[in-house]
Amino acid sequence: MTELFEKVDQYISGLLAPEDKALQQVLRRLEEHGIENISVSAVQGKLLQVLAKACNAQRILELGTLGAYSTIWLARAVPQNGRVISLEADERYAAIARQNLEDAGLQAKTEIRIGKALDLLPLLEQEKAGPFDMIFIDADKPPYPEYFQWALRLSRPGSIIVADNVIRNGKVLDANSSDERVKGVQRLNMYLSSCTGITATILQTVGEKEYDGMVIAVVDHKTA
Repeated sequence: MTELFEKVDQYISGLLAPEDKALQQVLRRLEEHGIENISVSAVQGKLLQVLAKACNAQRILELGTLGAYSTIWLARAVPQNGRVISLEADERYAAIARQNLEDAGLQAKTEIRIGKALDLLPLLEQEKAGPFDMIFIDADKPPYPEYFQWALRLSRPGSIIVADNVIRNGKVLDANSSDERVKGVQRLNMYLSSCTGITATILQTVGEKEYDGMVIAVVDHKTA
């Protein structure tokens, strides 16, 4: 079935999410630098782009840049005066990502900030960088609930919040897991079950990125 899922993913991407030279360059650079490609797939990147356009996103916040693969999909969804701010903890990844964004001609619409997200998010709030129309969470998993809470603080009614990798090949079903990444997304998923002020679901995903899932949430109203 995995082979079938991958072929269907390729079928969809070939029709609706073809990778151009800029996106292909991201993947080549990751390989050249010996960095594992944990970017979203092309189909998932297109989904992010569709969601960004659906909420008429002008300002987007991304947690976790890696090579800027998803950043490119998102930046292409915002208008010329729009902005994508991406937070990345690893300086080496950030340097590669900046080169990829420059090659894609998107440097004017994007900004990468280096540091731990939990350190940078309060600074964004202080400088009133938000509210953001869309927030994509794809960073280290243990603090996922805290990332989501910050996303709520930096959002507005109608903002879309997406969090990737929340099913982890079904490992979220293991209540006794000792994997901190699994425990992080379990805490987020449980938090969502009682979180007020949002309409949310988890979309299971299969394909090139195996079996996983994405939280997709719309902010209904701001809560205290």
